[in-house]
Amino acid sequence: MQIALLEPFMVGSHAAWAKEYQAHSRHDVKILGLDGKYWKWRMHGGAVSLAREFLAAGCRPDLLLVTDMLDLTTFLALTREVTADIPVALYFHENQLSYPWSPDDADPDLQRDAHYCFINYSSALAADAVLFNSDYHRNDFLAELPGFLQTFPDYNEPDSVAQIAAKSRTLHVGLDLQRFDAFRPTEINSERPPLLLWNHRWEYDKNPDVFFSALFELNEQGIEFELAVLGESYKKQPAVFLEARQRLERQIVHWGYAESFADYAKWLWRADILPVTSIHDFFGVSVVQAIYCNSHPLLPKRLAYPEHLPEELHHHFFYTDFDGLVSRLSQLCTEVAALRNQRLPTLVDRYDWGVLAVAYDDLLAALS
Repeated sequence: MQIALLEPFMVGSHAAWAKEYQAHSRHDVKILGLDGKYWKWRMHGGAVSLAREFLAAGCRPDLLLVTDMLDLTTFLALTREVTADIPVALYFHENQLSYPWSPDDADPDLQRDAHYCFINYSSALAADAVLFNSDYHRNDFLAELPGFLQTFPDYNEPDSVAQIAAKSRTLHVGLDLQRFDAFRPTEINSERPPLLLWNHRWEYDKNPDVFFSALFELNEQGIEFELAVLGESYKKQPAVFLEARQRLERQIVHWGYAESFADYAKWLWRADILPVTSIHDFFGVSVVQAIYCNSHPLLPKRLAYPEHLPEELHHHFFYTDFDGLVSRLSQLCTEVAALRNQRLPTLVDRYDWGVLAVAYDDLLAALS
């Protein structure tokens, strides 16, 4: 079976997902992608460019697998002589209805943000199957749609929400988790202080203010810890990163993006505790990776996180408010010897492509 995978935003986790599925699938997967920048323009114009490339390549796939950054209706209109009878699966890594807007973005105040939501909505209507990377994401998108449609003056098409829901299902993100195994340490230094980890983008939606506020509290309490701050940073980043680098200078053992996968993997295996404070995560790739590398997660009981871990173990891994975060984090720092003897990889190894590629292949084959 031949699959054309269309990704207008080929960077980061989007690119990894596309390339890794291509590598693990039993199907013949051809990727057509565009550079991962100018996300707003990609959502508007990416369909035009990908339609041109698709037609020029002479593609005749059995199925189209496209992502939420594509204006599917425009793409299908421009390629209708080829794609009219080809089934389409639309995969949502994120959606613009409930993705939190940056406080620095002027579009919401200028009422210029609705069109990106409409692209997601109309694409979901046009697709034959709508796939989401978590149960939380699927439920969140479907819950937001009625209110979004009600913002328009008439012909709101409320019944279309049920149409989309009927063809929607969850298909979790596949991850190359076994790749981390080569960097698992053979010995553990039991004498060092607990290592706390940040391995997310340095952006507002990961809520770094609360993360570092909790660490400032630990520092003031005199609790010993080390800190590794990984993740991709940008020219403009939340001011708290500069403050934290100064106030936690004594605890910092690494600061900045890991330039190689080997370095990234080694820090994840070395980390003891992963405090997470995000206000947005439709799945949480970096969280799952850290858990696989035996870093004990301390998670807010919201977003996609609860579905990653067995409910009977939630009391070990979740907090509900800031005081609970600080209290539990303080406790974990004193129990680090026990944490280092845990075996956490089996809690999330179901997300490895060795398991999920078969699920993807079977589902997409059934659609074709």
